[in-house]
Amino acid sequence: MVYLLGFLIVLAFSFSAIWAIINIYNLLVRLVQNVKNGWAQIDVQLKRRHDLIPNLVETAKGYMGHERQTLEAVVKARQQAVDASGLKDKQQAENILTDTLKSLFAVVESYPNLKADKLFTELQEELSSTENRISIARESYNNQIAKLNTTIQMFPANIVAGKFGFASSEYLAIEGADRQTPSVKFQ
Repeated sequence: MVYLLGFLIVLAFSFSAIWAIINIYNLLVRLVQNVKNGWAQIDVQLKRRHDLIPNLVETAKGYMGHERQTLEAVVKARQQAVDASGLKDKQQAENILTDTLKSLFAVVESYPNLKADKLFTELQEELSSTENRISIARESYNNQIAKLNTTIQMFPANIVAGKFGFASSEYLAIEGADRQTPSVKFQ
């Protein structure tokens, strides 16, 4: 009778351990899927951004004929961002695109007629709205990465993660020039 009771206890413990492993595995799968979904949301907004840029450049061309170099830089950066593959390459290409857009909008300040053009201002507002959406999607993505990475590092999930090949993911980080605080000067 004692052996039977011991066997039942071991059996119950085994089922509990198996159930815990299944739950942890399923949690890790859900977190990985949330990270993939987060990246997909960013990708949708980046596509939207890429689609707006040619219209913005075409509208600006009529006013900024002698600023060809700036316009070509934006078009080139957009194409590099569209063609980029892999998280690191995409992130780097998008940062370059952001910088070239900043330089385009800085040049636009010299063209009051362009700033007053209704189509250009609508496209600029749409692009600004898209930039905000990208920012929100990146924040959400990084939150999902934090949940995944934290779970992978915690006991006993770290054991299950190691056995089934779950790995930590990298955050989307701000690159060099974007880290600098803009200076404000009053004249």
